[in-house]
Amino acid sequence: MQENQDVRRLDVVLSMLKTNTSASISEIAEVCNVSQMTARRDIQKLVEAGQVIPTPRRPRIEQWRGVERSFVERLQNMSSAKCGIGAAAAALIRDSESVVVDSGTTTLYVARELRARRNVVVFTFSLAVVEELASAENVRVELTGGVYRPSSHDLIGHAVAKALSSVFADTVIFGAAAVSFSHGVMVHDQDAQREILQAGKRRVLVVDSSKMGREATYRLCGIKECDLIVTDKGIQPEQLDRLRQSTAVKVAEGFSVNTTEKGSTGESL
Repeated sequence: MQENQDVRRLDVVLSMLKTNTSASISEIAEVCNVSQMTARRDIQKLVEAGQVIPTPRRPRIEQWRGVERSFVERLQNMSSAKCGIGAAAAALIRDSESVVVDSGTTTLYVARELRARRNVVVFTFSLAVVEELASAENVRVELTGGVYRPSSHDLIGHAVAKALSSVFADTVIFGAAAVSFSHGVMVHDQDAQREILQAGKRRVLVVDSSKMGREATYRLCGIKECDLIVTDKGIQPEQLDRLRQSTAVKVAEGFSVNTTEKGSTGESL
């Protein structure tokens, strides 16, 4: 009897996601008249069955709008580290400030934490970020124009560059595929929006430790061009020392953050 109820409830959840493309845990719990803990377990079953994509806040149907699995796989990779990085980076943004948020999986975790801010304006070309902040009543989101790219669930093209050229926010938060000590901050994306680097007063790079000391296809900027790099505690001590010679570094340990200044040996930023 209970097993049949569980199966019927899973069918209801799937139908809900197919209709709305995504839903929050609280919405699923309300529709199914169950606790949020039960709703989370149901979502996990659907994730394990490959029918649902687990984004940070709102699970979505697997084939939703043709989003490629590569984005989902990147989202899950180093997820614990990205969660801490997201919290640390979002903590830099104060109420009533403006911020440009890059497309990418680490920046999506930043967007999740920005939901708690008040009167913040977010500029982005990431549809994933827009979706994450859609129900945040105190956050205004401004989306650029552009051509939709399913692989990263974002917008690309001249319209993005044009929109960014007219923005000068308090902070720019951007990601990267690699941080090379020889070539700087690097990406694999030939369509990377380099205009984002000029769209704010402060440039904050969010990048997990697995990307340190590596190289990618294209150079985005120099390490010294970043005002701050936020990474996780998995970074090697020698890599951290080298970064400190060029810029400020914030190491997120879960939701506990240690900060070191450019050229410092551990003083607070």
